[in-house]
This record gives sequence, structure tokens and C-alpha cells, in this order.
Amino acid sequence: MISFLHFLRVAHCELHARPVHIRLDSTRKKMHGLRRFYITPSLAAQLEAEPIKDNRQLWEFQVRSRDIDWRHYVQPLDASVRSEAVYLDRQVDFVGSHRRRVNEENRRELLVCHDMMGNYLEDRHFHSSEKFDDYRFLHWSAVDYFCYFSHEYVTIPPCGWINAGHRHGVPVLGTFIVEAAGRLDEVLATRTSADRTVEALTRLCQHFGFEGWLVNVEVEVPATNMANLYYFLRQLTDVTESRVPHGRVFWYDSVLEDGKLQWQNELNARNAEFFRRSHATLINYAWDEGHLRRSAQQAEREKASLKRIFMGLDVFGRSRKGGFQSLESMRLIAEGGFSAGIFAPAWSFETLNRFGYNIKSAQGDDQVNDAFLARNEAWWARIWPTLATHSYRSLPFYTDFCVGSGKATFERGVQAARNSAFFNLNRQSLQPSVPLDRNAVHNFATAYSGGSCLTVINYERAFRLFVTDFELLRGVLLLAYAFKNQGGEADLDVVARVTPWQANSQDDQFLDVFCGDYPGGPVVTSRRCYLCPLEDRLPLKQHLQLPQNPRAVGGGWQVRYYLAKFDGPVRVQDIGIKSQRRQDSKADTHLGAIYVNEFSIEAYAAVQSSSKLDVPVYAENFWKDP
Repeated sequence: MISFLHFLRVAHCELHARPVHIRLDSTRKKMHGLRRFYITPSLAAQLEAEPIKDNRQLWEFQVRSRDIDWRHYVQPLDASVRSEAVYLDRQVDFVGSHRRRVNEENRRELLVCHDMMGNYLEDRHFHSSEKFDDYRFLHWSAVDYFCYFSHEYVTIPPCGWINAGHRHGVPVLGTFIVEAAGRLDEVLATRTSADRTVEALTRLCQHFGFEGWLVNVEVEVPATNMANLYYFLRQLTDVTESRVPHGRVFWYDSVLEDGKLQWQNELNARNAEFFRRSHATLINYAWDEGHLRRSAQQAEREKASLKRIFMGLDVFGRSRKGGFQSLESMRLIAEGGFSAGIFAPAWSFETLNRFGYNIKSAQGDDQVNDAFLARNEAWWARIWPTLATHSYRSLPFYTDFCVGSGKATFERGVQAARNSAFFNLNRQSLQPSVPLDRNAVHNFATAYSGGSCLTVINYERAFRLFVTDFELLRGVLLLAYAFKNQGGEADLDVVARVTPWQANSQDDQFLDVFCGDYPGGPVVTSRRCYLCPLEDRLPLKQHLQLPQNPRAVGGGWQVRYYLAKFDGPVRVQDIGIKSQRRQDSKADTHLGAIYVNEFSIEAYAAVQSSSKLDVPVYAENFWKDP
């Protein structure tokens, strides 16, 4: 049974009705099944994301999708997909990279506010756009909250962003922003009008399936309205928390206790009441080290955790260094123990026009796509040492690395007939836990499934793809992957780091399991285990995510399955790649999909293969060097 949202097979902007297959999973990993819908032009228009312009529209629930049951289109937040975060000493290195567990004393969180050219661009569509090069967010493992931001009155996140966030276990927030005093005066006229607004905002969360709000009041508030503003914020926080699963409300550092609009760039006595009445405060980005010091002092007076204070960073560099110099600000935030609020990370895409790229081509552009992905990986790689990384923990685990776009759609290695380029974040798969940077790149010319695969560019050493915390209580590991070599031969191993089940915090105890092709057969030694692909099909009635029949795979792709049984329960705490080729070789190695699951002992015993391996890791203490 699959515990992830299988891709939306979505209509490609055609003018006639086409069937759309949607598979949804609940957070309890119970399959809802395959549902069949017909996306007509009128339905596609109803599913298109829209903001709310005024209070009448808000209070009367005047949204074009008011009669749509969004549970058919939005995956619930899958809180089980990931576990507590860890700090990584070296985020991409597989060898010698130590974890430090996050606890209440060192916990820092990350809010990402996505604001790009006003938003509601190609991402507003439920169905696919053909602009395959558009902005995609990929680094969900570092994110605790994702906010979709615009300067409209009430910003409702498009369902593609909600689904991508939820699939990675990240709550998604909308924005309630007031930049014209009249609307706020209507809200704060009485407690009844404030309650009505809270009810309307809560209804939007429940209807569309997102988790809460960033509240941004950018107007002067009359002193007579301040009591009702405090009341509104407290009610919104309490109601969102009680009636919206995983509900959260953030306040933006703007208005003071007397109603004046004056950004403080810190938490202090003048804005502390808003902090008390919300889950967290996003501090304006023009802070300095003095602001950090005073914010910490105010938090101590509030007896509040610093993790509730999100120090802002505008990636465009307003007031502080941004762009590729953002690490300086992020280090100060981390060293102070604060959480961070990154504003406008789409800088990596939006600023490409400064270098002559046409980022507004409706059909997408290969050069734009390559340049954006390279800049995006490089930017996140620079600041990653200041961030915590959430581990994937839910089994079965599967990804085909689709980023939510492609120049074509592939199925089992074969390009689907009658398809075209697409941009659809509903189709984004689980993404690598750390930036790829100089280890691999996204390849859109070929794929095993979806719109892209990974192509290895580091043939020198093993590197990490996923930070995991998979519990194998029966001690039986099933791992499979799809790969292909082009232009020559290269060796590929998918490497799984296995640790004792009850000693997951001890980095000195591990066994690296290399899943490659070894003519001499499987071998286990201290710290190393080498597995060979299974020769025969697994005698299973349950669904396997990757096909075992070679004839079911095309385009030069191959699928390998591996099976190992340890003599006790274990954890899989990292998954990475090691690929090698001759120095003069021009071979390219592509990784198209990875599948990990636990196997039953009974099913393991029924497998007749010399390639499966019993690993006495506890009995022989293979965790340690000899």
C-alpha cells in the first residue's frame, strides 16, 4: 500500500473534457482509492486559485469554488511523513557526516514566505500550464511553515502549493494583509464584526485545506480600534488552533501598541502584546545585532522560547545582505537561537532577467530552467548549515524525483503519447532532503516517471540524498531503484546507512549497505555490506512500486531489487548514491526512482534467491571497525 500522494494525471489545458485520475492518501496512510473526475473548462475555471478583495466577498464566502469539495483535490497534511529535525555537520557528505538532534533548547524553525511578482501566476491553475521552467520550491525538508504571499487582501494558496507542502509534511499558510484602512475599520468596528471575520477566515482554511495565516497590518490603526485588534488576533489564533488541523497564526512586526505603523525590527514592549496573542511573530528584515540582543531580552521577560521569534531575511537584500550573501544574516539568526523567516526565495528565478534570460516565456525555456535550478541549489546549499533538516520516516517510501514540471511526461521510462510540457505542483514528488548542488542535477530530457530524473555529476565520492529515520522493527529491508546509463558504462550503488534501533543518536555505530552489482555475490564486513540485485521476482501479493518484469520498463531504464535481513530491529538513517566511471568516460548515470519498504520475515523466508542476505550485525558487531 502506497503512503504518498500519487501524481495527479491532469488535463493539459485542452478545451474538451478529459479524465483526471487522482489518488489521495490520508495522514493515517489509509488509501482513499483511485477517483475519476472529468475536468471541463468550467470546472477548471472553478478550480483556479483566486484572492479575496474585500470584506463583502470574505464574509459572504463569494469564491467561485464554494461548491467544490476540495477534499477530492487536496491531500491532507501528512504529518507522519517526517520526524524531528536534525542538524547536519556536513549536509551532503555521506561519510563522516554527524547528526545533532534538535531539542527544546536548540530548536530553531523556518518560515518561507513565497512572494514572486505578485503571485497567482502559472501556479494559480489546477490543471497544467506548459511553462515547465517556472519557479518550483524543492527544499521542503528544512521548512516548518510555508506561506503563500501576495498583496491582495486575503491570499488563498493555490492547491498545487498546498499539495506539495502537505506531501512533505509542511503546513501551508495564506496571508491576511491590510494595506487600506477602510477594510480593517470594518473588521474592527465591533467584536461581532471581528468574530465574523475570524469565522470567515477559518472557513477558508477548512474549505481549501490549508493551515492558517500570516497577519500583516500595514496601516495606522486608530487608538479606539486597538482593543478589537487585539481581540481579533487572539480569536483568530484560538479558533485556528482549535478548528483547523495543525492550525497556526503568525503576526508580522508592523503596528505598535498605540496603533502607529512603525516596524521595530525586534520584539520589544511596544509589539509584545501581538506576540502574546499569536503563535509566532515574523520580525521585519531591517534588524541588526542590537535588535537581536533586545529581542532575546524581551523573550526572556515573556518567558517565551526564541523559536517563536522569526527574524526576517529578504533574499532581495533590502536592509540586509541578501542573494548569495544571505549566509551572513542566517548565521547571526542561528547563533542567536532565533527562528528564521525567509522572504522571497524566488529571487533565484525572478532575477534571471538581469542576465538576459526571458523568464516570461509562456512555453518555458531550457536555459531558464537550467539556470534557475543551478542558482537555486547553490543558494540553498550556502545557507543549509544554519538550518535543521527533517528526516523522512514513513514507510513505504517512494519518489521519482519529479519537481512538478517537465518537458514531457514519462511512464516507466517511456515518453507518454500525446503529451506536452507541464508545470503542475500537484505532481511534485518527495524531494531530496539536502541541496544537490555539485553532486547531481535535474534532467528533463529523460525520466523514469513524471517529468525529470537525477543525473549524477559527482563520480568521486558517495553523497547523501535523503535524511531518513525508517524503523525496520522486523529487521528486513527491501530497497529498489530505477536507473540507466547513457554514453558508456558506470557503476551505481544506492547506499543505505543502517544503525541500531535503540542507539540512533550514536553516530559511531552504523553499517553502510551498498546496493549495486557485485559479481562475487553479497558480502558483509565491519561497517560495510554489499548486496546484489535479486535474480527472480518476489513472490508477493502486495503492491510493489517498481515493476520486477524487465519488459515492463522501457527507454533503457533498469530496475534493481535488494533484500537483506538483520538479526534484530534497525533504523535506516541515510540514503545516498555512489557512482563511479573511468576517468576518460563520458557516461551519464541517471537515477529515476527509489523505493524503500519493510519486508515481513515470512515473505523473506519464501524468497528463493542467492542474492538475499542474512546480516548478523548484532551478533558479529558489524557496527564497529575491526
